[in-house]
Amino acid sequence: MTVALVTGASRGLGAHIARRLAADGFAVAVNYAASRDGAERVVGEIRAAGGVAEAFGADVTDEAGVASLAEEVRSRLGPVEVLVCNATGPQPEAPVEDLVWQDHLDQLVFFVKSPTLLVQAFLPDMRAAGGGRVVQIGSDVFERSLPGMSAYTAAKGAQWGLTRTWAKELGRHGITVNLVAPGWIPVERHGELSSADLAGYLSEVPLGRIGEPGDVAGAVAYLVSGDAAFVTGQRITVNGGHNMD
Repeated sequence: MTVALVTGASRGLGAHIARRLAADGFAVAVNYAASRDGAERVVGEIRAAGGVAEAFGADVTDEAGVASLAEEVRSRLGPVEVLVCNATGPQPEAPVEDLVWQDHLDQLVFFVKSPTLLVQAFLPDMRAAGGGRVVQIGSDVFERSLPGMSAYTAAKGAQWGLTRTWAKELGRHGITVNLVAPGWIPVERHGELSSADLAGYLSEVPLGRIGEPGDVAGAVAYLVSGDAAFVTGQRITVNGGHNMD
């Protein structure tokens, strides 16, 4: 059974991705940083549905944390051939006049450092298997260029750059590297949303509805499937056509 690691999978998009990949037959390593209860809940749901999953606590922005994670996943589930880089952190807004360099570094840690550490840690597994899949979770904010979100936007742009470069570097090993860029898809951290919260956004979405976590999970599932074996260096935007750049 092929092992898939999903980072930041104790809730939100990561939890939905983990459940979808398990339903598709992967053994899923459910990574969490703080919410062990949430990760164990996801694992329990996967097992109840007949799937295979284990929870793994690790800070995926830390060198030692990623090294320990790789060792533990291999020990408990086996080598990882599918890596979904989903973990994220706070995304504070700041106008350019208040922006400090640390704001940029905080975002780069999640969207440049963490994916780099993870790919390096599991590249030997993928090479040994003769191939693998890397999927990064980006954001359509890169095109939308929202005011006050310059640090987050810059880091997401860097993440897309990594995806394309790694796709060229790793293709000779049979490893595909792609990115899924969700639009605004409400999950637990967004809290309760009113119709007023949604009205303005929906007026700009051609498909006329808000995105659901399953929409993102479906895109990830495609990219890690055999149907996407010849797809690499690509960015799939999941936002109902909110932007089409």
